[in-house]
Amino acid sequence: MGATTLPHEWSGKALAALAATGLTLAGALLVHLALVFLSIAPANAASAAHRETIDAYVQPEFGQDWKLFAPNPMQRNDAVGVRMRTLSGDVRYHVSDWTNLTAQDIKTVRGNPAPSHLHQNMLRRAWDAYVANHSLKNDIPKGARGRLTADYLKRVVLQRTGRTWHGERIVSVQVAGRFSLVAPPAWSPEEPSDTTDYRLLPWWPVTEQDHRGL
Repeated sequence: MGATTLPHEWSGKALAALAATGLTLAGALLVHLALVFLSIAPANAASAAHRETIDAYVQPEFGQDWKLFAPNPMQRNDAVGVRMRTLSGDVRYHVSDWTNLTAQDIKTVRGNPAPSHLHQNMLRRAWDAYVANHSLKNDIPKGARGRLTADYLKRVVLQRTGRTWHGERIVSVQVAGRFSLVAPPAWSPEEPSDTTDYRLLPWWPVTEQDHRGL
């Protein structure tokens, strides 16, 4: 007759550890849901009092492109481009022509029944975050978040350009934006705007550290 297998019993310490882990995960989930909800909810006392904390947690990984109960579709035609300074084997520097990164993303998305978030929003959100956290006059970052958005935008751009251009190593990049308002529909009494805004950022050096994880 075979030996009888006794049911496994958890020790008190194991049960306490499981309970603590469960409570920690449940608490983290509640905090996550609360912060994401406050980031998209209409303005209120709680979101106003903790705006910096909410933004620091939600952006850029969990950022949403809409507001709860108040959708706000894009009303601009945006184009973000880059040009590169490269170093050849004979130690000569060259500057490339401008590359329209937004046009590349649009080409990838158009006709795709399931376009990725990367090609739909990543570049635009990176640019918007940079503009919101840098002064218009001299591109000075507004605190630590400003420096973070600059690094993030540069990495998004480098993700699209790679390490080399026409066989030469990229040593610095310059990003620029062009924006114009979407023309109103034919039935609208509004006058179409013919104003186009441009913003040219300074040259950013590119190091091996900038490519880590790309």
